[in-house]
Amino acid sequence: MQHRRIPKRRAALAGAGIAALVAAGITFQTANASEPTKSSAPETLSVAAAGKLASTLGKDLGTAAAGTYYDAKAKNLVVNVLSETAADTVEAAGAKARVVANSLAELKSARGTLKQDATIPGTSWATDPTTNKVVVTADRTVSDAEWATLTKVVDGLGGTAELQRTKGEFKPFVAGGDAITGGSGRCSLGFNVVKGGEPYFLTAGHCTESISTWSDSSGTRIGTNEVSSFPDNDYGLVKYTAEVDHPSEVNLYNGSSQAITGAASATVGQSVTRSGSTTQVHSGKVTGLDATVNYGNGDIVNGLIQTDVCAEPGDSGGSLFSGSSAIGLTSGGSGDCTSGGETFFQPVTEALSATGTSIG
Repeated sequence: MQHRRIPKRRAALAGAGIAALVAAGITFQTANASEPTKSSAPETLSVAAAGKLASTLGKDLGTAAAGTYYDAKAKNLVVNVLSETAADTVEAAGAKARVVANSLAELKSARGTLKQDATIPGTSWATDPTTNKVVVTADRTVSDAEWATLTKVVDGLGGTAELQRTKGEFKPFVAGGDAITGGSGRCSLGFNVVKGGEPYFLTAGHCTESISTWSDSSGTRIGTNEVSSFPDNDYGLVKYTAEVDHPSEVNLYNGSSQAITGAASATVGQSVTRSGSTTQVHSGKVTGLDATVNYGNGDIVNGLIQTDVCAEPGDSGGSLFSGSSAIGLTSGGSGDCTSGGETFFQPVTEALSATGTSIG
């Protein structure tokens, strides 16, 4: 499996890719939730600390938990729960609790119904804990008849889902943190990784599905595909075949770089930054998790991170990071970096686990 070319000899490639960008606008509405009365204020937490607390509370609460997200402004972990008793547990642990209507099981069931009855090209859906709903987005290619079908299915799901339109078109972008090229395509390098003491790099799977041998921006061949997964997932692993530097960092396109020391899972509300060879560096927030995107032509990708960060063709495979932590690989989306848009990312933690690699 191989993919498109790699710009820059620094193919050391600090990471940013050509991933296909698929955007589904997500409107964050205030969830229909009641705040439990509690005298103690939630603790101020970093994203990392909030993630750890969310994991612990998820185990403690079991089926009473209904999703979490990070309030970046207040620096609090917000935990959706189904009862006042569960809310007391959450607040005693230092998080903010909201009693909501929809359980995780109900939201999962809604996603199953959408998959069965509304698998239409140009659509996406993601669980949004801030609204306690599954947000369904249709792009401009969805016809009036298909929109009517979506409306009927979403209405049938009651208060577990909502439907919205985006002006753009969901599609994977192939073009290039540092650019990587191959054949007629260009993508971006995501993150440098190590496997068995040997250097590799991660990029988008839709890139490696069409390109098998990669070069940097100077035209020097630097690697060949080792693993490619698309559309089940959207990651590709490329083995370095040339003696080039491959630092664990992301190109910031201002003469500096961001060191990457590890990988982490995304949290809704988390501030993130993307680097890619077409539009360089842009920032935003995580707006949804476990997103499903239908790029058309049978390319339906599941388990993606949804953000309000913009991207364009050629940014595919590029790096999504938060501080020194690798978060995702650019997959696809809609819109652009002039008018704005939404972008989806393959979780890095999943790619690392599947390929047996580690950040380095």
